[in-house]
Amino acid sequence: MRPTRAMAQRSNLTGFDVKKFVASSGTPANDPWKRYEAWRYSGQFTRWNRLKGAFPGLGIATVAFGIYLGYEALFTKGEQHGEEHH
Repeated sequence: MRPTRAMAQRSNLTGFDVKKFVASSGTPANDPWKRYEAWRYSGQFTRWNRLKGAFPGLGIATVAFGIYLGYEALFTKGEQHGEEHH
């Protein structure tokens, strides 16, 4: 059996170090784009304001439909439209 030689670590031809890349890919302490991105999450662009504006007439329509159902239940109990007895 031959004794094995310890393989010397080969030099990287490109100079790219994966360990340095992983260490630097975290969130930076001073983000230069933070100021430019802040408008997306404040004022009229908050998550709640965007959701609120998605269905503009839903609140009024829900109240009107509730009033209609209440009227129908209170004032049209005796009438049976559409059911004819022969």
